Amino acid sequence: MIQSMTGYGKTVLQLPTKKITIELKSLNSKNLDVNVRIPSYYKEKELNIRKKLASLLVRGKVDFSIYIENNGGEVSSKINKNAVKEYMNQLKTIVDSNEMELLKIAVRLPDSLKTEREELDEGEWLQIDEGINEAIKKTTLYRTDEGVSMHNDFVLRISNIASLLEKVIEIDPKRIAHVQDKIKKSIDELAAKIDESRFEQELIYYIEKLDITEEKVRLKNHLDYFRKELNETTSNGKKLGFITQEIGREINTIGSKSNFADMQKLVVQMKDELEKIKEQSLNVL
Repeated sequence: MIQSMTGYGKTVLQLPTKKITIELKSLNSKNLDVNVRIPSYYKEKELNIRKKLASLLVRGKVDFSIYIENNGGEVSSKINKNAVKEYMNQLKTIVDSNEMELLKIAVRLPDSLKTEREELDEGEWLQIDEGINEAIKKTTLYRTDEGVSMHNDFVLRISNIASLLEKVIEIDPKRIAHVQDKIKKSIDELAAKIDESRFEQELIYYIEKLDITEEKVRLKNHLDYFRKELNETTSNGKKLGFITQEIGREINTIGSKSNFADMQKLVVQMKDELEKIKEQSLNVL
């Protein structure tokens, strides 16, 4: 069953001192393009995250984020007491002021606050890793649901092209007769004496150049192949794209050879259906 490359998954973890939100979004792309935004103290896990996303999501433009909301139990910045005291001692030698005023000045000076690097808690990371797995599952489910809608649309479009092809096959003898009559009429209008035997040979040659038997057979085979790929267990958007190109090639050739207004109208309708398939296939995983 095909999958869409469009997906979304979100997991929220409530830990004792913080709330962690894991968000995952994916859009269509020719290859895998992963963008990871995480707090600095999780950076050592970034490579593992990328490998997991590549393995499970395969293809698409993927945006992965971890957001932290502290509940007030922890602060990463602390007052550098030694620096503040030293500043205050130096200020006392410059200005005559009370301790509170000196403190207000000292805490604004460089190095009065120190940021302590938070070490990674492996127990916390195990919970986050489970949250990542859950977000990926939700994204995959989203992709699968989108894939069902796309599958139904593809089946409809391919069936429409197949129906139009049947009409092409049905009117093909009429087209050939029309071409023959058109040529004979042109010859008659010239009022020229012609060798009937030679004329028949040239007419057969010309009709053979306009023959679309092979194109009709190949187009039908490509449509059947497209349907078969839609029902495969794995999603392969690139292969569907290649088959779509081949379908387009046969439709274009039929159009260039048709030389018959009724058939050209059918070709235009087939092209319209194919354009809708092409647009959708760009989003298939």
